[in-house]
Amino acid sequence: MSDKLAIGIDIGGTKIAAGVVDEDGRIVSRVKRETPTTEAPAVIDAIAEITEEFRREHHITAVGIGAAGFVDATQSTVLFAPHLAWRNEPLRDSVARRTGLPVMVDNDANASGWAEWRFGAAQGEADLVLITLGTGIGGALVIDGQPYRGKFGIAGEFGHMQVVPGGRPCECGNHGCWEQYASGRVLTRRARAAATEGTDLGKAMLAEVGDVERIEGSLVSRHADEGNAEAAEWIAEVGDWLGVGLANLAAALDPGMFVIGGGVSDAGALLIDPARAAYSRTLTGRGYRAEARIVRAHLGPEAGLIGAADMARLTARRRRPANPSARVRARAAARPGRSPRRRK
Repeated sequence: MSDKLAIGIDIGGTKIAAGVVDEDGRIVSRVKRETPTTEAPAVIDAIAEITEEFRREHHITAVGIGAAGFVDATQSTVLFAPHLAWRNEPLRDSVARRTGLPVMVDNDANASGWAEWRFGAAQGEADLVLITLGTGIGGALVIDGQPYRGKFGIAGEFGHMQVVPGGRPCECGNHGCWEQYASGRVLTRRARAAATEGTDLGKAMLAEVGDVERIEGSLVSRHADEGNAEAAEWIAEVGDWLGVGLANLAAALDPGMFVIGGGVSDAGALLIDPARAAYSRTLTGRGYRAEARIVRAHLGPEAGLIGAADMARLTARRRRPANPSARVRARAAARPGRSPRRRK
């Protein structure tokens, strides 16, 4: 039986992105839908429908799900999802019952990190840290070629390291978290403030969308790319904070590479160059140690579903018995009142 195709599903608060992925990380079929609701049963229904749709055209051997939230170390239960009403949700078993397929669940950043290691920017690098810069900051670790999830499955929540004691309040309940200084929400906050204050850049962005609350950080990136010096300065400041945080992570983890993904990374060199400079000047022991490379992710927004599919395929392959007929004989022998017969 071929085990080359698996389904990867990336579940967000507003959309579900899914694809059929081959063993080389190529997406051979894709679909995107609005997340029907924040409630688990409706999302599980959508996953089952997407899976059935793909199975009409492809032989599927496993389903991998990347979820934005805390996933336990057994890769089965979503402990907490900030954008969905999921608390201790047994997602793996629920989807497996509906689909009849092997299912694997992991944090979406872990799935993205695995994809970049297997097929993207970090191929050939044994130890890497992925940083995803979106509205907040997500993260993932691959150590010695293996994803690292921690004792309880929650490693990689780098965005909630406190970098400014008593700093800006964060949605997590603490103050001064890294993502309050180095993420898309920083650009959104500054852009909306500029629109309210009536600066030239603020007025230009407000004219484009018509409402202050509709201004997002992506507008800042576009204006910076078009040569606006103020927008470029805002992105450079985010890059500076990014480099400071990476230096802190290097002190703890000493990876060979940092891979920067997420929507804010679309700013390219406007973000990465200041991050590299801040990293070099902040790194402990600078001048006496090798520096990790800081590179932009290669796989874009589809990294999560690619990684989830690949993880699911590999997990299903490891769990498959080497000799299925031997398993059948062993089960028959284990039935009450039966004993294995030796062939003469």
